[in-house]
Amino acid sequence: MPLAGSRDWLRWPHDPDRPRFAYGADYNPEQWPREVWEEDLRLMRRAGVNIVTLGVFSWSRLQPGPDTWDFGWLDELMDRLYGNGIAVDLATATASPPAWLTTAHPEVLPVTRTGETVWPGARQHWRPTSPVFRRYALELAGALAGRYGGHPALAAWHVSNELGCHNFYDYSDDAAAAFRAWLRDRYGGLDGLNHAWGTDFWSQRYTGWDQILPPRLAASHANPTQQLDFTRFSSDALRDHLRAEREVLRRAAPGIPVTTNFMVMGDLAGMNYADWAHEVDFVSNDHYVQPGPGGADELSFSANLTGGLARGRPWYLMEHSTGAVNWRRVNPPKAPGQLARDSLLHVAHGADAVCFFQWRQSAAGAEKYHSAMLPHAGPDSPVFRDVTELGRVLAEDLAEVAGTWRLPARAALVFDWESSWAVRRDSLPSSLLDAHREALDWYTAFLDAGVRVDVLPTDAAWEGYDLVVAPLLHVLPGPTAERLHGYVAGGGHLVTTYFSGIVDENDHIHPGGHPGPLRDLLGLRVDEFAPLPEGTCVVLDDGGIGTVWSDRITVTAPGTEVWARYADGDLAGGAAVTRRSVPGGGSACYVSTRLDGGHRTALLERLLAGAGIGGELPEELRGRVELAVRAGEGAEYHFLASRTDEPVKIGHLPGVPLTGTAGRGSAGRGGDAGVLPPRGIAVRRVPPREAGRRPAAGPPRASS
Repeated sequence: MPLAGSRDWLRWPHDPDRPRFAYGADYNPEQWPREVWEEDLRLMRRAGVNIVTLGVFSWSRLQPGPDTWDFGWLDELMDRLYGNGIAVDLATATASPPAWLTTAHPEVLPVTRTGETVWPGARQHWRPTSPVFRRYALELAGALAGRYGGHPALAAWHVSNELGCHNFYDYSDDAAAAFRAWLRDRYGGLDGLNHAWGTDFWSQRYTGWDQILPPRLAASHANPTQQLDFTRFSSDALRDHLRAEREVLRRAAPGIPVTTNFMVMGDLAGMNYADWAHEVDFVSNDHYVQPGPGGADELSFSANLTGGLARGRPWYLMEHSTGAVNWRRVNPPKAPGQLARDSLLHVAHGADAVCFFQWRQSAAGAEKYHSAMLPHAGPDSPVFRDVTELGRVLAEDLAEVAGTWRLPARAALVFDWESSWAVRRDSLPSSLLDAHREALDWYTAFLDAGVRVDVLPTDAAWEGYDLVVAPLLHVLPGPTAERLHGYVAGGGHLVTTYFSGIVDENDHIHPGGHPGPLRDLLGLRVDEFAPLPEGTCVVLDDGGIGTVWSDRITVTAPGTEVWARYADGDLAGGAAVTRRSVPGGGSACYVSTRLDGGHRTALLERLLAGAGIGGELPEELRGRVELAVRAGEGAEYHFLASRTDEPVKIGHLPGVPLTGTAGRGSAGRGGDAGVLPPRGIAVRRVPPREAGRRPAAGPPRASS
């Protein structure tokens, strides 16, 4: 199923048919007097800015009262931006309701699990299911669409902002009523719901819909399926708000693409972006790199997954930072070269837009210490020089890369949102389970092995890959299990891990022993879970160290090989890592513990060899340099990103260097093309491979 609509990308107001990278930021001119605006436009041109997101938090300016509107300042800015060659991604401004609305209608304010009201004073203080809020929000979106839908500066619509960042869970009476309606649609009747929720346990059986509530504060553990369904519902409620605003915009301004900024980063896993990706005309994402070791790998993982959500189409990096943020306990600036490396690593994984929060650093408010393209120090500053150089690199050095697609890898890493939700709640064998961390561990192993991998949502078409790693696939509905069986029977090589295949879509245990529908495929049965206490580990007979989890395993199929056994403790001698080959050349591997990094990489390299997958980098660069590849008509573009804080000699690799990297301490203009500086990134044009997994023009894959 393709992404919604036919509006594939930005509607460029100037020279619309020329592919280019979008470059810019959130622009909040309402924070500044008019005399600053002219300087903003002059410096935007100098920095190479060609697009801004406008109006994100301007509701109180646009609508000072319920029947009062003020569009004059926005009219002026839209015209002035267009006159300066700058396109506008116009927000619907519905992210945070103004004080007059919440004063007149306090019933739009969210309610916490413990019954406390979330009051105004910050942002996103609204209930996703409030009919009152919805009415006012759609009125505002309609007014903006009617006024600006035909404006020549308009490149795209931006629905709300970071939906669910602060109001994902709402336990109000509005939410309760909407939750009941959602459950009726899902289960049809109370019998279906009672079965799905297993309500005969603890005498929870429902005899009327009005008895059902969100999982508010309870005396003990709330019903597990109720918790899972409420997370599903909460994601769907926000998605429905996205749909409602989108339809208002499309009716008033057909042909203008609609997006909203996802937050694929860190462990933010509340919203099911695999579902949401079908609701927008192009995928957008906000990402803020984690400081310290592993931050660049997590950035790469998130960018890769965003590319997977976009199904290979161009996507929009809506927000990231030029330097420090403001919400962590300590907020260090970025190191030399990191601004460019972070930006271009997103480009490497398919982003055709590189934008920041925000253009001009705020003088007041909660984000006045958050970095920006134009810092407090002004244009004569290292940050602004780096910003300007990056704009040049995107517009000049990498101009031909815009509009290309990411070249599919031969291996895929599958991330499942519902499993990530299910293993984060209570009433589990261990509270240390973390699906995002396990997926990131395996992604890091691919980077350490020097092998490209595509990170995909569960509903993507991963059957064409030679190797698929599906870690912590805890929630396993029947159709997905059938896909896994068919994949292996067709010659594919599957890897899965502990606590996978345990429950169905209703969070019911699959009968017959663990891991449910995967038992026969893996050729084993998990007789008993043996989760490990925090801070403890198990030793394997190959020297590997396992943490978090272990299993008591019985091998049930003669063809199942034991690749590693537990070497100590109560499970000593028992299978820890297994692999079963099947007729047709496929295989299924099971890893029953969270392996240490070195042994996970060694295991992965063995599995890659069995699948016939090799690295595309010279041996000496594997693990030190990440390779990502984009492809167009007649060329491939190899992005080589340093994973170290030391210079890396990359030697004489094939192809023509397009750029070294941008920013301080870099090899941008005139640098040594044979050396990647610390945190450096280089791009080379390479002739297309003659055979293999080269896609046709357009998105290389579509979801099933």
